Amino acid sequence: MTTYKEAGVDINLEDKAIKGILSVLKTKLSGHFAGIVEFGEYYLTMCTDGVGSKVMVAEHLKKYDTVGIDMVAMVVNDAICIGAKPIALVDYLAVEKVEPDKVEEIMEGVAEGAKQSGCEVISGETATLPEVIKGFDLAGTCLGVVKKNEIVTGEKIEEGDVIIGVESSGIHSNGLTLARKVLDLDEWGAELLTPTRIYVKEILNILGPEVHGLSNITGGGLRKIKRIIPKSMGAEITDPIDPPKIFRAIQNHGKISPKEMYETFNMGMGFCIISKASAAEEIMKGLKSKAQIVGSITKTPGISLKSKDFVV
Repeated sequence: MTTYKEAGVDINLEDKAIKGILSVLKTKLSGHFAGIVEFGEYYLTMCTDGVGSKVMVAEHLKKYDTVGIDMVAMVVNDAICIGAKPIALVDYLAVEKVEPDKVEEIMEGVAEGAKQSGCEVISGETATLPEVIKGFDLAGTCLGVVKKNEIVTGEKIEEGDVIIGVESSGIHSNGLTLARKVLDLDEWGAELLTPTRIYVKEILNILGPEVHGLSNITGGGLRKIKRIIPKSMGAEITDPIDPPKIFRAIQNHGKISPKEMYETFNMGMGFCIISKASAAEEIMKGLKSKAQIVGSITKTPGISLKSKDFVV
């Protein structure tokens, strides 16, 4: 059996490192998807992230026009987890050597991602680092804003709330270190490059007092739900979204356990909304992406997947 740790990524060590960082920095909403700073009647939020080893798939296929969408998605999808509207973004592109056509293709994706999210790219930086970078790396930082009385923190989550799963477009930009180890990139590379779905407009459209929590399901899979629910509570996933073929291929080729898959990948659920049960149907009507009720909030800590019989 292949694991994410064996592929080179230890999410438990990452969690330990993050706890250490948070204990030093002591930011507001520590451990959430986005930190905040007061700005009059608003909160400003900043999120930063990168494309990760998905850039190696782009290099393998010499196809660079989608990874910019991934970069934008990774930061704007985090910003909306507190109900913030992304308003501005800066990017950072580090390259082994400058190749103008390649850079232009990468930035076409950034522009498309910004268009999809309604977020303006206001600045950026390109660095040539031949002794540091092999190929290229792409990251960005997003500025978002939310009125103080409209922020979504997860503190209103209560037992009996339902979890609405919103479908992903595929692997998104997480778990590629493991996926690349078990899949033939000539066969599966194009599927792996499917850009991350950007949820900004549809999530902002359904916000209201009935929405108690929002989670971007990225690296760590179902574990991401722990970020937004009270520590005394848990979640039971009773009807997970049927995983797209890319996940079945990864699992079969790598002989990976279901628990490892759901702790590493989004498994078809790229975002989730926690709301009052009475509001779920109306919320799903306001979404453009396919969505379904996948589970509910319980008083038992941990995230359990009933059909697979494990807890993360």
